[in-house]
Amino acid sequence: MTTTDTSDCNVSNINLDKLNGNLLKVEELSQRLTHVLTHRSTHNIALDGPNQEMFTKAAAAYWSEMLRDPAKVLQHQLQYWSKSVTHFVESQKTLVSEEIEGLLKVDCKDKRFSNPLWKTHPYFSYVKNQYFINAEAIEKAMDDVSDLDAKEKQRLAFFSRQIVDMMSPTNFLGTNPDALEKAVATEGQSLVQGLENLISDLEANNGELIVKLADDTAFKLGGNIATTIGKVVFRNRMMELIQYSPTTKTVHETPVVLFPPWINKFYILDLKEQNSLVRWIIDQGFTLFVVSWVNPDAAYAGVGMEDYIEEGYLAAIQEAKVITNEEQVNAIGYCIAGTTLALTLSLLKQREDNSIKSATFFTALTDFSDQGEFAPFLSDDFIDGIEAECADKGILPSIIMARTFTFLRSNDLVYTPAIKSYLMGEAPPAFDLLYWNGDGANLPAKMTMQYLRGLCQNNELAEGGFELMGHNLRLSDVVVPLCAVACETDHIAPWKDSYSGVQKMGSKDKIFIMTQSGHIAGIVNPPTKNKYGHYLNDDLNLSHKDWVKGAKFIEGSWWPRWGKWLKKYGGKRVLARVPGRGKHPVLCDAPGTYVIVKSRP
Repeated sequence: MTTTDTSDCNVSNINLDKLNGNLLKVEELSQRLTHVLTHRSTHNIALDGPNQEMFTKAAAAYWSEMLRDPAKVLQHQLQYWSKSVTHFVESQKTLVSEEIEGLLKVDCKDKRFSNPLWKTHPYFSYVKNQYFINAEAIEKAMDDVSDLDAKEKQRLAFFSRQIVDMMSPTNFLGTNPDALEKAVATEGQSLVQGLENLISDLEANNGELIVKLADDTAFKLGGNIATTIGKVVFRNRMMELIQYSPTTKTVHETPVVLFPPWINKFYILDLKEQNSLVRWIIDQGFTLFVVSWVNPDAAYAGVGMEDYIEEGYLAAIQEAKVITNEEQVNAIGYCIAGTTLALTLSLLKQREDNSIKSATFFTALTDFSDQGEFAPFLSDDFIDGIEAECADKGILPSIIMARTFTFLRSNDLVYTPAIKSYLMGEAPPAFDLLYWNGDGANLPAKMTMQYLRGLCQNNELAEGGFELMGHNLRLSDVVVPLCAVACETDHIAPWKDSYSGVQKMGSKDKIFIMTQSGHIAGIVNPPTKNKYGHYLNDDLNLSHKDWVKGAKFIEGSWWPRWGKWLKKYGGKRVLARVPGRGKHPVLCDAPGTYVIVKSRP
């Protein structure tokens, strides 16, 4: 038989006593596992997946298709049966002839199946090929369903894909050659460590299974991440306002106020000096203020979008104006903070307040007419589940948001890390980006439902107006000069939807930049890396397809181009401002106190 001979899998060298000892440890650890699972915290069951109504509709639609066009459905079924039986027969021949070359092969470039044994060992080859045959059959079955509306079919396809990903043979010890080889090579120690890792993750999250992606002991805020020098100069119940220390002798007179998303924490923009957008803005000669949002608990249940605007945006802008003795600021909003910046701009226009001189939007959605990959999570049954969870806890726990985001990229952010941690017994890496990704924040109950119902589901900001603070807030009221930056492969805020929102804004002076890469890497793209380029097209009246077709590609980071644009609204140069002078004494050093508060399930 043609197989790969690896020293790691040489069973003749195994210390059976040590192996049996480790297997006994597994039994002992199972008691801890049982305890944490029986004492786990609970959440609304609707958040675990679609209700049965969707699957019932799918089954009815599939049966209807069978009656209407039985030939097509039967053809797919017969193809599946034929491939499965042929695969089984050829595998039997392989075992008898000890020749694997004749075995039915699936062309596979999937990195999950990189171990040579997937190709050379009859057992693993059979398991892999049958998995892909099954996956293909499920995909064709989904294509057969034609009596569902587009959104229901999209949900069905998403959750079917989740099932396919979950059932991958790489996710199970008995069908994962990497895990089996390591278990043998370590005499069972990798299994013991893997179970330790699993139990630790469950215990850390009160029974919720969230795979730890990074070594959280390797980083300290203000120590080796979020190290740009600055001071907290204002604090209220919603946020701390950080004023960063200048690195130039003179600065532009108009300050910059940056609003990060409150779903995550601001230091994604200040992970380390080499890729810190915070540091780069300061180095360009701007007085920079950054909002660090509070991580809310149940006491914030009644806090709404209006509170984020009044005590966040308007308060930060007012303090920055007073500290710098200026009448205007240049504002930046990232993700949901960009959405809320649009609301704030509409409010200020209706109040005839010119405090914002220019606005920059990073990966911000303001038109939710196409819900993209989030559509499966914006149906009524899922949002009803979130509403019940918020009513019960007063917040939407960060763990729910984290789980939603990770399952949009389940193989990369769930199963691969789980395999390494639980089946291979490996420690999570010391990776700053993944550390930040796991350091989420809760959302207040009222704000969550305003955002999900009014903005995401009903698209009120782009269609008719969003009622808030006694005003009907509209995109057409966004009239200040603006720059919008979207990311080509962003699955959270798709660039075409960001573009659509910008088209509806009333400003006559606006530019749109599409950078390569995704929601984070596209924004955190320092010029020194020379990693991702960007696209420009001045004609924003085009459809998104025509815009990108006619766009010019420019090598390198978009930061310098945006920095040049921002300087047009920066005003003359003045002496650099040192935080803490005047009527705003320093409260503490950056990164402040709010950012270090961890969410608890």
